[in-house]
Amino acid sequence: MIDVLGPEKRRWRTTQEKIAIVQQGFEPGMRVSLVAWQHGVAASHLFLWRKQYQAAVAAGEQVVPASELAAAMKQIKELQRLLGKKTMENELIKEAIEYGRAKKWIEHALLLPRDRE
Repeated sequence: MIDVLGPEKRRWRTTQEKIAIVQQGFEPGMRVSLVAWQHGVAASHLFLWRKQYQAAVAAGEQVVPASELAAAMKQIKELQRLLGKKTMENELIKEAIEYGRAKKWIEHALLLPRDRE
């Protein structure tokens, strides 16, 4: 008799776990299918991870989790927004200073004694 335990939950692996599995697959004498079977991963997934790992190493990139990348991109967008806001504020202040100087010059010119001839 076969007992059905129910649907299996998908196993989410961390980036470090994936890297360790991929590196184990690169060891001499280790077959990808064997490493995949030992870790309960489909061989096609392991081949995909190997391809991604090799591309990152070839490009000299540091391997980081996608969540860290998303957080960094979100922070970059927020900083760009703040920079744009501060740039606009700076431009408004410059215009206000120029306007104030011009107004002060006009008022000063009106107060100067005029040459009466």
